[in-house]
Amino acid sequence: MPIFFADKRTRHVAALHCGRKGLEKKIIKNLVKIFDNFGTCRDDLLVAIGPAISKEHYRVDKITFKEFYRKAENKKTTVDLTKTEKDLSFSDSNHFKEQNLNQLDLKRSAYRQLLNENIPNTNIDISNLCTYKLKHEFNSWRRSNTISRQWNFICSER
Repeated sequence: MPIFFADKRTRHVAALHCGRKGLEKKIIKNLVKIFDNFGTCRDDLLVAIGPAISKEHYRVDKITFKEFYRKAENKKTTVDLTKTEKDLSFSDSNHFKEQNLNQLDLKRSAYRQLLNENIPNTNIDISNLCTYKLKHEFNSWRRSNTISRQWNFICSER
């Protein structure tokens, strides 16, 4: 999923592609550290999480599911997520237990990692578009094993 960062004060920008492995490796935390080196204040950092596969279409086995949340989610979450997640329609429902599959929610994990980096929730925008479901608008490896890709970019006028 594309994640765009912009410092509204210094006008520094960055874009990254972050999937399951990137979230496990805390790529968001690493990018925020780069912004720290440029003197960015967390209150000035605006973040947009772009279109990505929704959890309804990202089903993984139990081992992958548990390993992902063990690596990607910080057990020492410093933010009360209950109200914020309710506002963003995040849900813990999982309807695939009988198939021994679990729904992996990449957008939710990215959002949590951003909150753990002390980026205000009011500075984070999350697209509700699913790249899997919207087959005429987006390419999806999980849907069609295509080698076609999307292009995303961010720029700043100086």
